[in-house]
Amino acid sequence: MRKDYTAMAQQIVSQIGGEENVIDLYHCITRLRFRLKDQNIAHSHADQIKKIPGVLSVVEANGQFQVVIGNDVDKAYDSVMANYSIQSALDGEADTTSTDDSKQGNILTRFFNVLSSIFNPIIMPLAGAGMIKALLVILTTFKWMSEKSSTYAILSAAGNSVFYFLPLFLTVSAAKVFKANQFVSLAIVAALLEPNFTKLVTGNGVKVDFFGLPAILMGYSGTVIPAIIAIFIYAQFERKVLNRFVPKSLEIFLLPMIALLIMVPATVMVIGPVGVALGNGLGTAVNFISQHSGLLAGVIIGGGWTYLVMIGIHWGVVPIMINNLATHGYDIIRPMVAAATFASAGAALGVFFRSKDKDVKTLALSSLIPALLGGITEPIVYGLSVRFKRPLIAQTIAGAVAGGFMGMMQTKAIVYVFPALTTLPAFFGKTFIFYLIGITIAFSLSAVLTYILGLGEDPEKATDNVTPNNELTLPFAGDALPLDQVSDEVFASKAMGEGIAVKPINGNLLAPITGTVTTVFPTKHALGFKSANGMEVLVHIGIDTVNLKGTGYQIDVKEGDHVTQGQHIGQVDLALLRDKGYDTTTMLIVTNTQEVGAFHITTDDQDYAFSDPQAAVEA
Repeated sequence: MRKDYTAMAQQIVSQIGGEENVIDLYHCITRLRFRLKDQNIAHSHADQIKKIPGVLSVVEANGQFQVVIGNDVDKAYDSVMANYSIQSALDGEADTTSTDDSKQGNILTRFFNVLSSIFNPIIMPLAGAGMIKALLVILTTFKWMSEKSSTYAILSAAGNSVFYFLPLFLTVSAAKVFKANQFVSLAIVAALLEPNFTKLVTGNGVKVDFFGLPAILMGYSGTVIPAIIAIFIYAQFERKVLNRFVPKSLEIFLLPMIALLIMVPATVMVIGPVGVALGNGLGTAVNFISQHSGLLAGVIIGGGWTYLVMIGIHWGVVPIMINNLATHGYDIIRPMVAAATFASAGAALGVFFRSKDKDVKTLALSSLIPALLGGITEPIVYGLSVRFKRPLIAQTIAGAVAGGFMGMMQTKAIVYVFPALTTLPAFFGKTFIFYLIGITIAFSLSAVLTYILGLGEDPEKATDNVTPNNELTLPFAGDALPLDQVSDEVFASKAMGEGIAVKPINGNLLAPITGTVTTVFPTKHALGFKSANGMEVLVHIGIDTVNLKGTGYQIDVKEGDHVTQGQHIGQVDLALLRDKGYDTTTMLIVTNTQEVGAFHITTDDQDYAFSDPQAAVEA
């Protein structure tokens, strides 16, 4: 069934408070990542957003409201951007005057948010270049290509490009995040890769003279932390000093000249060496733990990585992995992460064989393929594991067992990639056999455990059992009253059908059922809905308000749209209606009462059960 991305975009934006509540938006591989002015609005509608067709889950982390879509996130993103005037966070020009996300949350939240923003854009070229490097290792190992050939040299340049100039890629991202001039930032960091400088670096720790001051030189190709720290400091210097004191008439040459004269020596003498030492220290610490207790490290990472991704703090580990590759030529963390990836895939296979629900089996199979071929597991995690709970337990156990095995065997990755069957060359080497054994354990054990443990209770199905399809909720918050107390005789006589009335206390219009919008009257004062089991519902807002011809009404849905019970679907200016002399009492009517038979309406205070078309009995 083809997804309606336009409808999905409209429902998401409506539930998060409209485009006016969005600071900016970008997407990663599986998630729409919104920065919001008031996140409480979206938080209050999180459950409704999760029920939107095509949405897998919602994550609130790192100062962002993240809507998990899965493999089709780019289509959802394009629909949002095409239908709304929302700023893309990738432009580097988002308005932050209302809310500065760098100041939201505690220091740990802000740190992970910064790392996520910096590393997200470069992951794809990094992984692509890494695969070329891995393929070259295989081609030369089996003597299918000579390292002296021009073909090898050209392909090697393609594979090394991102890694050699990694500080420059990080500079572009960091400058956007820290809101510094990107090209001046590039000029600062590019000086560390310029041939005159690199000729001086005959080895890390070489001392040279700079105006009589000692400078300790480091090689910066492939490094991670120095560029980020340098641009963070430069952004403060640019904003607080250069932009304030450099005359606008001279800015075009004087600002970058001063920036280069101060920042390049400062980076060479202080920032760079500190950054290199910090990066190497983190890598050494992780490798020390792995070497002395690889089993424990593997159990923790293999079993816990999925949870780190779910709450968004896995970005704190990514720089360590990349720094390990740049410093040592290998990384021991990535294979442990692969244990979690293949355990997720195994859980999907277990769900496929265990479930008897056709839709669940289809979801399991469709999410298994991208996990095995692309390392994308969020559709599995949110669509199956979190939903059913027991598969999450199975993949956690399997990931811990496989991760512990690979950690114990010191399994290595030679480039940064997403763990998948298509990226096997990235783990080629002496420990490759252990990697194959490890991912096989993760996949097989997870599938078997999922099948044995079963799926448990599906919250969606459980909700259907507790809350039948013929349950309605009020379209407005307010006080409910029987129809026979309504001043309009047509509704009071129940000629339109059985139901209830409500006196609204605010204008937030909500969908009374899950189903399809069948009618939006041109005057917007009345809407029709139909549930999956055929119940037809009318919401009539106010009495005689047809005369307003739509004034005071904002309806955010149209005929044919799918809505979820409790979903925000519009706004009514109740004060305007009252000022014009209209009664705002709203009727909720089941127009095919005779066909439906029993139904009930839930209010904040009580439930009203309707089994006799002539009477309403308080439940």
